[in-house]
Amino acid sequence: MVGMHAQSLRHYERVGLVRPSRSQGRVRLYSQADVARLRQIQRLIQDLGVNLAGAEVIIRMNERIRLMEAEMERLRGELQGYRDRVLPAVAEGE
Repeated sequence: MVGMHAQSLRHYERVGLVRPSRSQGRVRLYSQADVARLRQIQRLIQDLGVNLAGAEVIIRMNERIRLMEAEMERLRGELQGYRDRVLPAVAEGE
């Protein structure tokens, strides 16, 4: 699907860049997310000249950024909920 050598796929799995599920016969089953990640690795290495260690750092940083953005969005919602509850009550008490 992504035109990578099987050894590369096994190596990427070994270093933790992808985690394909397995069939009962232990065949690797790649999800759409795995395929997208493999394409991203391929693009970083082939098109941008990043080595595998650099690609790993970039991918992990992108994951952390996505998690932080989700956490910020959750906190914004929590803050807005607090404002919606507290500010009207304060305004009524003035």
